[in-house]
Amino acid sequence: MNIHEYQAKEILRAQGVPIPPGEVATTPEQAEAIAKKFGTTVVVKAQVHAGGRGKAGGVKLARTPAEARDIAGKILGMQIKGLTVLRVLVTPAEEIASEAYVGVILDRASKAPVFMVSPAGGIDIEEVAAKTPEKIRRLRVDTRYGLQTYQAMELGFFLYADLKQARAAASIMQKLYAAFMASGASLAEINPLVVTPKGEVVALDAKMVIDDNELDRRPAIAALRDESAEAPSEVEARNASLTFIKLDGNVGCVVNGAGLAMATMDLVKYYGGDPANFLDIGGSSNPDKVVAALRIITADQNVKAILFNIFGGITRTDDVANGIVTATRANPLKVPIVIRLTGTNEDIAVKILKENGFSASADMDEAVKQAVALAKGGKAA
Repeated sequence: MNIHEYQAKEILRAQGVPIPPGEVATTPEQAEAIAKKFGTTVVVKAQVHAGGRGKAGGVKLARTPAEARDIAGKILGMQIKGLTVLRVLVTPAEEIASEAYVGVILDRASKAPVFMVSPAGGIDIEEVAAKTPEKIRRLRVDTRYGLQTYQAMELGFFLYADLKQARAAASIMQKLYAAFMASGASLAEINPLVVTPKGEVVALDAKMVIDDNELDRRPAIAALRDESAEAPSEVEARNASLTFIKLDGNVGCVVNGAGLAMATMDLVKYYGGDPANFLDIGGSSNPDKVVAALRIITADQNVKAILFNIFGGITRTDDVANGIVTATRANPLKVPIVIRLTGTNEDIAVKILKENGFSASADMDEAVKQAVALAKGGKAA
């Protein structure tokens, strides 16, 4: 679960991380009033679950309250990576002497939180890793003991030669780690962590991603979810108990099981196509899940062909077939569909599909090839 910058800042601020004050506005007039309250130059920042806000024009400097109102009026309602900006954060501008990056991520390879810090802040850490990997220091944290002071100081000195600044950064990292663990986060980062001309170390931005598996036991964190800032398709999928991630391709995939879904996407790429999504209907035999899956995929205008890849173990293939029939009767397809079914009740499923004008294959490779060809505007093999 993504949360907004202002929410992440509130969590870090509660742990004692030094962060400039800020308030959220949903109208230009509110932004103007907040700027008047601060009485200084402010930054108006779009609050949306998407990166690249600055490049998209979603982060602007306002030197007067009237300018804050005008800028907020332009940012509110704008689209950033397909998401509409409904609120902005207004916060005092800070003078910056240097920028650094500090983050902690749950690393599945080492099965532990791993800190990543870099003196090259203010830009995407992925860019730093690709171009100047020597500017990144990593540290695995033993959760039995947490981030120890000597470890935090080691990271602090990687960022700053000045003792006072290294100590300040070390303290911030320990508080960042505390927030990370207390929130059930999979990612928590400060980018940039800045040094002001006065030598103070301050967090100017914050990002947190919460592990969905942690939400049931952290209702206060779960309450931070903002569905209006998420893609409607992902909200609908979650409410239908589907695992769905939208991608940029044109082959819509409906699969049961995460492993098979990943293999299907790999095969689509192998045969020259691009998957439009990751969608796992799970092991349920509920046809309603198939109906919901098709509704979500067909709402994506980029999808040019739909690929069903079902291996029936716990999942009954006849239930999937019934779901396909029900969904297409209610909403006739405008794009071709390729169906691969094998496993539990396969004969019954194939019969259901044939009676309703669909064909089905048991060969995964052939089904993927057909879907890719159809998505490219060709004919199925």
